[in-house]
Amino acid sequence: MTGRLYGVGLGPGDPELVTVKTARLIGEADVIAYHAARHGRSIARSIALPYMREGQVEELLLYPLTTETTDHPGGYQGALDDFYADCAERLAAHLDAGRTVVVLAEGDPLFYGSYMHMHKRLAHRYPTEVVPGVTSVSAASALLGRPLVERDEVLTVLPGTLPAGVLAERLRGTDSAAVLKLGRTFEKVRDALAEAGRLDDAWYVERATMGAERVAPLKDVDPDGVPYFSLALLASPAERTFVPEPPVAAGRGEVAVVGLGPAGRPWLTPEAQEALAAATDIVGYGPYVDRVPPNPRQRRHRTDNRVEAERARHALELARDGARVAVVSSGDPGVFAMASAVLEAAGGFPEVPVRVVPGLTAAQAVASRVGAPLGHDYCVLSLSDLLKPWEVVAGRLAAAARADLVLAIYNPASRSRTWQVAAARDLLLEHRVPDTPVVIGRDVGGPQESVTVTTLGDLDPAAVDMRCLLIVGSSTTRVTGSGAVYTPRRYP
Repeated sequence: MTGRLYGVGLGPGDPELVTVKTARLIGEADVIAYHAARHGRSIARSIALPYMREGQVEELLLYPLTTETTDHPGGYQGALDDFYADCAERLAAHLDAGRTVVVLAEGDPLFYGSYMHMHKRLAHRYPTEVVPGVTSVSAASALLGRPLVERDEVLTVLPGTLPAGVLAERLRGTDSAAVLKLGRTFEKVRDALAEAGRLDDAWYVERATMGAERVAPLKDVDPDGVPYFSLALLASPAERTFVPEPPVAAGRGEVAVVGLGPAGRPWLTPEAQEALAAATDIVGYGPYVDRVPPNPRQRRHRTDNRVEAERARHALELARDGARVAVVSSGDPGVFAMASAVLEAAGGFPEVPVRVVPGLTAAQAVASRVGAPLGHDYCVLSLSDLLKPWEVVAGRLAAAARADLVLAIYNPASRSRTWQVAAARDLLLEHRVPDTPVVIGRDVGGPQESVTVTTLGDLDPAAVDMRCLLIVGSSTTRVTGSGAVYTPRRYP
C-alpha cells in the first residue's frame, strides 16, 4: 500500500486560524514536510507546531536560493525545478513506504503556495487531498474591518512582481484589489497605485494575524523594511458607504401572534421560528414565554394567565412605538388563545399591523399519539366557565353529543374548577354508551407526557387536570387490538 499525500493550508499565521481538519491531519501524520529559505526557519512549522506530536519524521525542504543569482545551467528557474524534483522524490520515498505525508503551506496550499510544486509532481502518482486554508487576503480584509467585494464587484489579486505598467492597468480596471509579494517590489507597487489614481484608497497590511501585524495607509509607509509577508489592499468601494442606524419610529412595528405548538421546538413551525427570531419583544403568559429560548437582544414580558386583555393592549402599545412583538400562545393562537384578544384590542390601534402565525393544536397532538380519533367530524370546546356561563357549556356539550360528533375538550379542570369533568361525563352519558372511547392526553410533547385510553363510563375526573386535553369518541370511534383509536371517515 502506498501512503497518502496531504497539502494543508495553515492560514495567515495565527495558529487558532488553522482549520479543525488540518490540525487533525497534522497530528496523525507520519511525515511533516515544510519549505524554508536557507536560514532554515519555517513560519509554516511554527504555525503547525501546537498540533505536531513527538516521533514524527520532519522533512525540511530547504530552498537553494531565493533572490540570489546562480550558476545553474538552467538559470534561476532551472535551479528551482531541480530543487522541486528532488523534494518530490524525497516525499515519494515516504509515500512508497506507506507513510502519510502532510506538506505544510501558509495561507492556502494552492494560492501562491510552495505546496503546488509538490502537487504537480505527485498528485497523479499517489492518493492526494488538499485542505484549504484562510488566505492572507481574507486575513487582511478582516484585520482592516473592510469588505473585499460586494454584489457584482470584481476582486483582482496581483503579484507585486508584475511590471509597473501592467500593475497600473489592472488596478485601474478593477473594483477591489490585493497586491501580494511586496518586500522589494513595494515602491513599484506604490507607484503603480499612484499612476492608477488609487493610492489614496490603498491600505498596507503586514503579517496579518501574527504577533507583529501592522496596518497603515499605504502612502504613509516607509519602503525600508517592508517584508515579503505584506500586501496592499484596495477594499470594496462600498466600504465607504456606511448605512446609518434607522431611528425607531412610530408605526414601524407589528404584532405577530405566534402559536408555539403543544410543547418544544420540534412542534414549532418554520414560520413561527422566523417570527420569533425577528421579534424585539416577546409577550405572553409566563410559562409560554419561558418556552422561547432567551435572546439578550429581546425584551421579555411575562404576565399572569388571567390578564389577556391587558397583555394584548401592552403588545399593541409596544408595536405602536416601533417594536416587533411576538405574542406567544401554546398550541394555536386562534384556538382558545391570544389571537382573539389581540384582534379585539387592535380596534384601538388601527396603525398597528397584526398577523396570526398558526401552530399545531393540542387536539392534533393528543390525537396523533393514539391514532386518528379526529378522523371524522368533530367539535372543539372548552369546559371553562370563567368567560361563559356553565349553562352555555352544558348546552353545547349536549348539542355536540346529540349530533354524534367527536369532542376535543380543552381546559377540562383547574385548581379552582374541579367538578366540571364529572358533570360533562354525566351529561355525555345521556347520549353516548358507557364504552365510548375517551383519550386523556397530558403534557403531550413535554417531559411528563402521558396518554391514557379509557371509556366514558370509566372516566375518572381525578385523573384530569388543567394540563390535560380530552377526546371523547362518537358512536363510530373504535379502539384496535393494539390500542390505536380511530374514527372511520365513512358514517353508517
